[in-house]
Amino acid sequence: MAVPTEAAVRESGRYRPPAVTGLVDLLDHQVRSRPRARALVAGADRVELSYRALAALADDVAQRLAATGLHRGDAVALLCANTAEFVVGLLGAARAGLVVAPVDPALPASQLAARLDALGAQAILVGHPSAEGTAGLPAWPLRVDLSRAGTATVSLDTGARVTREVRSAAQELSRQDAVVLFTAGTTDRAKMVPLTHGNLAASVRNICTTYELGPGDATVAVMPFFHGHGLLAALLSSLASGGCVLLPARGRFSARTFWDDVRAVAATWFTAVPTIHEILLDRSAQDYPGARAAPLKFVRSCSAPLNPATQRALERTFGAPLLSAYGITEATHQVTSEPLPQHGLLKHGTVGRATGVRLRVVDGAGRPCPVGTEGEVWVQGPTVTRGYLANPAEMAGSYGEGWFRTGDLGTLDEDGYLFLTGRIKNLINRGGEKISPEHVEDILAGCPGVVEAAVFAVPDSVYGQRVGAAVVVRDGENLGPEQILHYCRHRLSAFEVPGSLEVVGSLPHTAKGGLDRRAVEAAYVR
Repeated sequence: MAVPTEAAVRESGRYRPPAVTGLVDLLDHQVRSRPRARALVAGADRVELSYRALAALADDVAQRLAATGLHRGDAVALLCANTAEFVVGLLGAARAGLVVAPVDPALPASQLAARLDALGAQAILVGHPSAEGTAGLPAWPLRVDLSRAGTATVSLDTGARVTREVRSAAQELSRQDAVVLFTAGTTDRAKMVPLTHGNLAASVRNICTTYELGPGDATVAVMPFFHGHGLLAALLSSLASGGCVLLPARGRFSARTFWDDVRAVAATWFTAVPTIHEILLDRSAQDYPGARAAPLKFVRSCSAPLNPATQRALERTFGAPLLSAYGITEATHQVTSEPLPQHGLLKHGTVGRATGVRLRVVDGAGRPCPVGTEGEVWVQGPTVTRGYLANPAEMAGSYGEGWFRTGDLGTLDEDGYLFLTGRIKNLINRGGEKISPEHVEDILAGCPGVVEAAVFAVPDSVYGQRVGAAVVVRDGENLGPEQILHYCRHRLSAFEVPGSLEVVGSLPHTAKGGLDRRAVEAAYVR
């Protein structure tokens, strides 16, 4: 079943998405029409930076980069937390015509070197003082100094000159490319996804249209900018629409200061992964300011499944609708979202409807599945990227005839709402019965007192594989494995019930906040 985009319908109403064509002109309308409006609120001192000042800093960086001998279309890495340095470095490099590869500053030096060597980056903009290793490339320290008096300056030391050699995956880049994101997916080797300026512009317009973002909106940057969730949904969509982004102290999310940040910037929304939502919910009795909090228009959840019971609890606590979305790097982040309440039904348990793309759920032969029938989710549209750099095998398996084959399993209902049911590669095969670990995790997470669950395949001499689980229980709860399994037996088929279950203190997560399944297997599969 294919679902048409709702963009045409939404754009015919009062809301108009920002008219941007990529990173280069992302700020232009705001600089012309609202130059003194807040673009960023940065750091522990929460210093405000206007659109005009932000654009001036980006232009300064662009001029300095243009004098280094780099050519348009060359790749540079950006090693920063969620700081003013990241934003200025990203926009400045884009204005210089360079392709920016944001990388996690917490990566071990060996992994950083491997990624940047595979990309063929020419240099690294370093805005993170604790970042280790430079992968043997010219490392250019980037610093933004902000004062409460309203002055803002940038320094970029390009003393270590570049010896330009276009090699590795960088040979496949062009002037149309804006960003390269690294995504590990379910493989050990990180894949490199090139996003064009057109991909980014289409994604920003879709996100802004879905949530009707505008100059009156503000958010707190929770998710890291080196992945699509934080980069597209929080940062670029806010700046394109004229909103304001608060960058927390040290460029990192802190549950302890989060609600103070929300109040400081008068945030109207924020987006995060379920793990962070769970943390905020668990700490709400001591941290949430209640009536003193800034009124939120909505809260967004993406990058991992959100348990419907948690979703309802968050809505009751924070007094705002919580909208689940589905995003993938290969489609420049957002694919679907629950709509704002005034624009459609909220169907908790789904990830909403297509936003600016077409969806198909297909069977093993690539034929569209009937309503309610599980199959693989395929995506097509202007946000879908052209493929992976220097990885023809993954390209052949994932891209074809304009569609991206996500590897995610799901169903579509009669209204075009998508229900995700798991990952094809994660399925557990118990004697021929295919079990979705995500489905079992959802049931486990619904057990009163359970905070989070991880489900995995355990080798079995009789069935080939059986279901194993590791579960985190809320502090103060007297909940043991047998009580949790008893809960499952009334809600799962017999073959889906975990054959072994362990209560653990915590579970490992990826940098994006999702469950790190490889680390879970290494720790608990015996």
